Amino acid sequence: MIAIDSSVNTNQSRCIDWYWYAIQVRPRSEFFAAKILRNKGFEPLVPHYKSTRSWSDRKMEITLPLFPGYIFCQFDPEVRLPILTTAGVIRILCSGSTPVSIDASEIEAVNRVLESGCKAKPHAYILCGEKVLIHGGPLAGLQGIVRGYKNRQLILSIGIVQRSISVELEDCTILSAIG
Repeated sequence: MIAIDSSVNTNQSRCIDWYWYAIQVRPRSEFFAAKILRNKGFEPLVPHYKSTRSWSDRKMEITLPLFPGYIFCQFDPEVRLPILTTAGVIRILCSGSTPVSIDASEIEAVNRVLESGCKAKPHAYILCGEKVLIHGGPLAGLQGIVRGYKNRQLILSIGIVQRSISVELEDCTILSAIG
């Protein structure tokens, strides 16, 4: 899974079977909180995209989080204090007092999109829609929800944070609808 440099001083040892958890952070603190968690010996995930912003005198490309207000991290759910005491962190998403893990396939799908080079951007969370399986191209084998056939966009969702991203399917082919 994720390896941590053994030179980092942490009283936690890595477990192979740790799950992914969602951490809510203050607005516009995703990269800051992730940097501090990394310094504490964790390996946070902040999926991001590039966006061009225009001002009256210039245009600039900036990096923004795909899931605003959230970062993802693998950790021992019994040892939450180092996470909760991190600057910028509001809370770990829980059901009652127990952190709720994220399905590994959801994290894997987001990572595959990032590695594929397909354009992705935040999208409103979708509960319903046609599920499809992608065949061919860098996203072959992924399942998602198609927003529409006209603009050929696939919506990938992280259920626990109720956030989604939209991925343009330029080079990908939709094989078939899934029940």
